Amino acid sequence: MTIANHNERLCRVEIDDSALPPASPELEQERRVAIFDLIEDNSFALPGRGAETVPPGPYALLLAIRDRRLVFDVTTDPGDKVAEFHLSLGPFRQVVKDYFQICESYFEAVKRLPPAQIEAIDMARRGIHNEGARTLQDRLDGKAAVDIDTARRLFTLICALVRG
Repeated sequence: MTIANHNERLCRVEIDDSALPPASPELEQERRVAIFDLIEDNSFALPGRGAETVPPGPYALLLAIRDRRLVFDVTTDPGDKVAEFHLSLGPFRQVVKDYFQICESYFEAVKRLPPAQIEAIDMARRGIHNEGARTLQDRLDGKAAVDIDTARRLFTLICALVRG
């Protein structure tokens, strides 16, 4: 992926899951991989807000759930507040539920099914994951511009937050 402006990216990502039960080792590993991949390669641009100019990135992102809403808290790398936006979890609920169900099927399939059936379930899992990423891109419209790979990794982190 080519980023037009190297400042239009995330340099740090954290999730605030302090109000949730501890994550399973598998979920914790998936979260670590998503954050690592996200930092390595992402595109995250903030549009100007009217006459207001947005400080240049790279940006740090804190993802959290507050008052049953998904919160994107964006700062500059030194910690100056840039933006905060709240998204309703409603549009994500069904796709997250579907994603967790297909992941369970996939993990069970790996234990007992032949490779062709595992591959079919994995393709369905990737399709649902892409659907979640597209939903996120739609919900971020006008707030932040992210490419599909960035949206996929952020969707993984959203799943880690709404698991409870």
